Amino acid sequence: MAKKQSKVKYTWATGRRKKAIARVRLIEGKGNITVNGKDLKEYFPVDVMQTVVCQPLVLVEAENKYDIIINVIGGGLSGQAGACRHGIARALVLNNETYKAAIKAAGFLTRDPRMKERKKYGLKKARKAPQFSKR
Repeated sequence: MAKKQSKVKYTWATGRRKKAIARVRLIEGKGNITVNGKDLKEYFPVDVMQTVVCQPLVLVEAENKYDIIINVIGGGLSGQAGACRHGIARALVLNNETYKAAIKAAGFLTRDPRMKERKKYGLKKARKAPQFSKR
């Protein structure tokens, strides 16, 4: 029994932000964006997050050129939206090298290095100390 191979050509890239990791597949299409099997508007109900995800596409005027399939894990919704933006930007550059200058100038290829600081021994959180009591 042979495996059935699909003939669909796609470009894939990985985007990261905070603890979120997004695997992005870029396919020639009509502009549909699917995140974890759901539509973009269903997965990210807040308009700001939808615009964050679509920023690289709007920048290079490719909103209706590609269908995008995203698998995202970890982090919160804001981190996931940033990871999706990073992954889409990287996939666009891999697919079409002429987009690189504009996307790089906008800062979408740079991974946001800010992470949550770890909790330290003897403290309540990363920097919050226990309440001081004189008596």
